[in-house]
Amino acid sequence: QVQLVESGGGLVQPGGSLRLSCVASGFTFSSFAMSWYRQAPGKERELVARILDYGYITNYADSVKGRFTISRDNAKNTVYLQMDSLKPEDTAVYYCRGGPRDYWGKGTLVTVSS
Repeated sequence: QVQLVESGGGLVQPGGSLRLSCVASGFTFSSFAMSWYRQAPGKERELVARILDYGYITNYADSVKGRFTISRDNAKNTVYLQMDSLKPEDTAVYYCRGGPRDYWGKGTLVTVSS
């Protein structure tokens, strides 16, 4: 049974940092690209960052380049999203996606507010 479980969300002030984690199970994690998406209230879900299987290639949305870093630890079946210099517009539910059928996690809420 495939599971993607996100954690690390919360309330943070503008300019602050958070690190999200997504633990995967039920498939050979190291064989698949993994992605982080987000969905803000009233908006469509959008791709934030993607990392290929061994982590050598990453891609980012223009809105987060230079502020967010995606990484993975294949030994721990975990993908991370380090988020720095957070802005109120980064407020959203963040979802992990990946695996042989592009499974989705249930999401973790990030709120950036003073």
